[in-house]
Amino acid sequence: MIEIDFISKFEEFNDYEGRYQKITEVTLDHLGLDFSPVISISFVDNKYIHKINKKYRDVDRETDVISFAFLDDDVNKDATLHSKSIVPLGDIYISVDKAKEQAESYGHSLERELSFLYVHGLLHLLGYDHQNEEQEKEMFSIQEEILNKLGVSR
Repeated sequence: MIEIDFISKFEEFNDYEGRYQKITEVTLDHLGLDFSPVISISFVDNKYIHKINKKYRDVDRETDVISFAFLDDDVNKDATLHSKSIVPLGDIYISVDKAKEQAESYGHSLERELSFLYVHGLLHLLGYDHQNEEQEKEMFSIQEEILNKLGVSR
């Protein structure tokens, strides 16, 4: 069972919860994980995500996605992610304003950009990062594989 708490400041996205359930399911399956995640997803504007970025990351600008993982300090994270229990993973904030800008800039659909940003945020909640070239290569490769499985292409 996947539990998603979906909040959107934008009415046109209020029916997206099912879409993110599916993306989460495909991601966990792709990674060979079998637990029941609890995730909060918030679609916000640039102003809101700018405040979060400044407050929690000390970066004074908007960004596209920010994740707050509940398992960051969990010494048993690997065991937890491979358990068959309910696991609160964390919160993901996605700037719809930034997603629209990036979709236009990259020449693909808003759906593709929002899906990419969600998978990116979800992988952060699961412990993936891109602090160095090796990590970035691994994480971005996994993102593309998941998006391809979902049929979400550029």
